[in-house]
Amino acid sequence: MSLFNKRKQKKQLRSFEELNNESIADDFSVSDKKTCTDPYLQHAWVSVCIDILTRNVARAEFEICKNGTVETDTPLSNLFNFPNKSLSRFDLWKQTCAWWSLDGEAFWWFGENYVCGIPNEIFVLNPRYMQHVVDCGRITKWVYTEEVSGRPLIILPDEVIHFKDWNPWNVFRGVSPLVSLGLEVEQDLLAAKQNTGLLKEGGVPKGLLKTDQVLTEAEAELLARTWDKKYGRGMKNRVAVLGKGTEYQPLTFSPDVLKLYDMKKWNLYTLLAKYGIPPRVANIQDSKSSLSGTDTDSQHRAFWNYTLIPLLKNFEEVLEVQFFRRFELPCKGIFNLSNIPELQESEDAQSNRDIAEINAGLKTINDVLRERGKETKSWGDIWYKPATLNPVGLDSNQE
Repeated sequence: MSLFNKRKQKKQLRSFEELNNESIADDFSVSDKKTCTDPYLQHAWVSVCIDILTRNVARAEFEICKNGTVETDTPLSNLFNFPNKSLSRFDLWKQTCAWWSLDGEAFWWFGENYVCGIPNEIFVLNPRYMQHVVDCGRITKWVYTEEVSGRPLIILPDEVIHFKDWNPWNVFRGVSPLVSLGLEVEQDLLAAKQNTGLLKEGGVPKGLLKTDQVLTEAEAELLARTWDKKYGRGMKNRVAVLGKGTEYQPLTFSPDVLKLYDMKKWNLYTLLAKYGIPPRVANIQDSKSSLSGTDTDSQHRAFWNYTLIPLLKNFEEVLEVQFFRRFELPCKGIFNLSNIPELQESEDAQSNRDIAEINAGLKTINDVLRERGKETKSWGDIWYKPATLNPVGLDSNQE
């Protein structure tokens, strides 16, 4: 009996390369239809976007909480802080986010020594080497092909945690966010190749030497060598002396070539929008936009509020269902964002807000001191009404 169901095999997840070649390559006159086989390797801004997401996601501390108290130095908290002997907490979330952002799914495996119960180790697997086996509408096993030995490894569903984005073509697997950006990625690669060709030797010359004289092949070659020697590469601000009937005509890029730059800029903003990364977070400054620090701060704050926090919440919910509820644990895992500077108020803004709430009677001095982790005052629980305030209905002369 075959390991894979041939009837189900037609519905298996197609790679980015397959989707890209099928829907895009025919639109371009290229001999090699595999122009974009690895977006993270071949497209600079894909790599930049994924790196921005991964290094910021890993900044959030993942904590195990029970009855509102953070657990430290327990087997469960140590599992997430030290997933295995060669993987740190930072790398665990960085790799998880990287695979999620590139392939739309990520796999945690409990290791070869796992038997049952809470695992002792967590390994992040390459989803491109994972193959699902479906029977009666559910996954019965996973087959992981080891990268080095090529040996197939059978993994049961209870031995993995599967993070996956919604896939309208395959309910069992995630889908790469780059699938819908296949045209944009392909266009950028082709434009980059064309621009590279213009920069290499043998491309379009910068100008023409025109003469009304009849030149032999030897004379034309001598004229070209002389011009290149005196005014060629590296020779700037030199005065050119032309012979009788000779003129120099500079050449410029064609409008079609100049359009490539506008297209690449449009594709860049499309890619940033897909990943939810504001331009300033990617160190992109539009000449028409403000240079103020307030605009930069607001974009970094928006990046966390509308991109990273929803992503972290998604990770929390996946673990809640596939880990904490699976093992019936009385605790839960949450990301602590209290130490993220982009989400904190400035000291001046916080102080002004505290003063306003104290004057309005919403807080006392000690309330503010407790929030800041400072020692309280013996008189700090008494609220002092501002002298300019009087109760409604009392005469101004009355106390």
